[in-house]
Amino acid sequence: MKNSYLLYSMSVIVSRALPDVRDGLKPVQRRLLFAMRELGLTAGGKFTKCVGVVGETMKRFHPHGDAALYGTLVRMAQDFSLRYPLVDGQGNFGNVDGDPPAAMRYTECRFSALALEMLRDIQKNTVNWGPNFNQEEQEPLVLPAGIPNLLVNGGSGIAVGMATNLPPHNLSETIDAVIMAIDNPQATVAELMTKLPGPDFPTAALILGSKGIRQAYETGRGSIVMQAKTQIEPMDGGKHAIVVTELPYQVNKARLIEQIADLVKAKKIDGITALNDYTDKHGMRIVIELKREAHPQRVLNFLLKHTPLRSTFGALMMALVDNTPKVLSLPQIIHYYVKHRQEIVRRRTQYDLDKAKERAHIVEGLLKALDVIDEIIAIIRRSRTVEVARNDMMAQFAFSQIQATHILEMQLQRLTGLEREKLQAEYKELIQQIAFLEGILADPAKVLGIIKDELRDLKRRFGDARRSRIVPVEADQIGDEDMIPDEEMIVTITRNGYIKRVAADTYRVQRRGGRGVIAAASKEEDEISQLFVATTHHYILFFTDRGRVYRLKAYEVPLGSRQAMGTAVINLISIEPGDTITASVPVRALDQEGYLVMATRKGEVKRSRLSEFQNLRNNGLRAFDLEEDDRLCWVHLTTGRDEVLMASRLGQAIRFPETELRAAGRGSGGVRGMSIDAGDEVVGMEISRPGADLLVVGENGYGKRTAIDAYTAHHRGGKGVIAMRVTDKTGTIADMKVVDDEDRLLIITAGGIVIRVPVNEIRRIGRATEGVRVINLEPGDRVVSIERVKKAEPSDVPSNGGPNHALAAMMNSNQDEEMIADAEDVDEAAEEVSEE
Repeated sequence: MKNSYLLYSMSVIVSRALPDVRDGLKPVQRRLLFAMRELGLTAGGKFTKCVGVVGETMKRFHPHGDAALYGTLVRMAQDFSLRYPLVDGQGNFGNVDGDPPAAMRYTECRFSALALEMLRDIQKNTVNWGPNFNQEEQEPLVLPAGIPNLLVNGGSGIAVGMATNLPPHNLSETIDAVIMAIDNPQATVAELMTKLPGPDFPTAALILGSKGIRQAYETGRGSIVMQAKTQIEPMDGGKHAIVVTELPYQVNKARLIEQIADLVKAKKIDGITALNDYTDKHGMRIVIELKREAHPQRVLNFLLKHTPLRSTFGALMMALVDNTPKVLSLPQIIHYYVKHRQEIVRRRTQYDLDKAKERAHIVEGLLKALDVIDEIIAIIRRSRTVEVARNDMMAQFAFSQIQATHILEMQLQRLTGLEREKLQAEYKELIQQIAFLEGILADPAKVLGIIKDELRDLKRRFGDARRSRIVPVEADQIGDEDMIPDEEMIVTITRNGYIKRVAADTYRVQRRGGRGVIAAASKEEDEISQLFVATTHHYILFFTDRGRVYRLKAYEVPLGSRQAMGTAVINLISIEPGDTITASVPVRALDQEGYLVMATRKGEVKRSRLSEFQNLRNNGLRAFDLEEDDRLCWVHLTTGRDEVLMASRLGQAIRFPETELRAAGRGSGGVRGMSIDAGDEVVGMEISRPGADLLVVGENGYGKRTAIDAYTAHHRGGKGVIAMRVTDKTGTIADMKVVDDEDRLLIITAGGIVIRVPVNEIRRIGRATEGVRVINLEPGDRVVSIERVKKAEPSDVPSNGGPNHALAAMMNSNQDEEMIADAEDVDEAAEEVSEE
């Protein structure tokens, strides 16, 4: 019993379940590929029925069940199972839903282009051969393996008392790592991971962190956490949907949908209303529709925790080394592969050298025979048999038997002078080839150089981009925020307290004077009051007109469509009844250096340290002690050394240094920043920048910009100077911003229209002027606010992305402007005629 079981277990381990470290193939895979070569199924050639390949393999090399053989063949053809399929299949070979392939009598196959590299030069005595199961034929015991297949395609298998599970990798990255190991045999795992950062699964998706990857590469065992690629998309009626576009490796899509449905039926998760699979030839798309009141991110986090949307790949890098199973580290796998390729190149070179020497010996004899051709002819004429002639030639001229045989077989045309020249040229070329091949065999460095050159050529021909994105966060450190992409968003708030965020590329660039696009379907008597740019990971500090402050993460603001009104702020933060949010400040962190400068409608200002707002309660805190009839409307983040600009509705503006404001406590009141006449009020407070302009826009759509230097610096508390000549044509000033020439503006109206305008299209003119038209308004509409989107500069973009980064890059592009320029020129001309 013991002996029999040991024999059985070793047979399973060596002959069935575990791949060889050299070519990364199990015996059944190797035999299938060799049988396909014997059938002549080259890449780009004819297809043949899979049943023929299975039958040929079973008849000649692998006397086991046809179902196992066909299953192996199918897997080598599935682009969702192998990162680089070795078989090019035609027909139904199954799918990620777990549906079985069609019967082998219906499907067809041939080599993939990459599979040919696994067998290249096999005819040149590069590998060892052994008898097949019935001792009638020879089969290769390993393939030449031009590609590092064990790493590139990975593999799995269950033997007796052991198993293997190797993840697939990107071909280009793997080749770079192998070349690094060739150049530096002592390269550490950390150094190799600069070239090969981790697995690259055929189904793409995300890999969370590098801890498990490094552990697997160092010890041969590790847990690699994979996660589906998801995004939250808005739907009609204020609802949202979770869309899955990539799944973790080896996750069955149909089974996943069933599991989610089971969770809903068991009422373990609330908020899902529908599950739809829209996967087609263009890609995967699973849509999980949610209720209007459901929080999309919380639902997604629950699904990640309780379904295979987040899965673990248990890496166990075991392979056969000299027919002995071993758990291998990444450097060891690369070492054994390079060692195998060294043997292949040496044996191939020796084969070519032997052939070259054999041919040189024959050509040498032919050239010698041409010099004594008359004597040779005489010997042939007087000899009774070929054997006698050959022996006489060998005795008289010292020819070898091979040379004498070829001389006797030589055609008469070889006696011409041209043929002599050809033989001499061939002999010279053969001598050079022999010297070159002997040089390779004598220098191991040349062998390694050939291996590197061949790998680089493979990378050039077959290399592709990485599919799986490695997220720099470990699975055991994942919180809700870590699962949310750090992306730029545009956040809008209406006067009635509705808030939403949309993707930064929602609004296209238009020329000055364009009509804009709908930013929100405004409810009756409601209008958009605020619009700003922030990333999903920013904090947003909300300030109310009564001087209280609240805090929210940007990703907690529901994502909406461009036309959607948004969600009531009261559903997100515990705002006091009757309060209205009038100012919002996005900040990356609350413990950073800086100050918050606040201003009211009556012209009062106050400065407090940002750190004063770190510990905010859910019901908010008092930020400004206001007078009864005053309202807090503007808050800006400053460095502590900036200048403050304030403008009034009737066209006055004042500039004074921030240092004139003492750092006050969070709950204190303010001081006079600008004196206001009766019937006037402040419409904006900004922070000055050197070399910038002050841009003001009237309610009727006219605006202008003036250099800030034109506004003489005063002490706080004064009335300031004229900023814009207010007339019936311009209307009173609606808003003001400090801008640079390369900036863009987002202008929003009471009717919910938004237009993006390049600042350089708005004329720079003097202070006491009316300005130019910047937006054409519909009758009854008016400008309510403007927002600056700054240019992208290296100093503006933190390492993890910052507000305005992607948006600014997009908005600095003139492509959209050029595409719509002609149509807008016509519109502008028509409007000018209409006005006249």
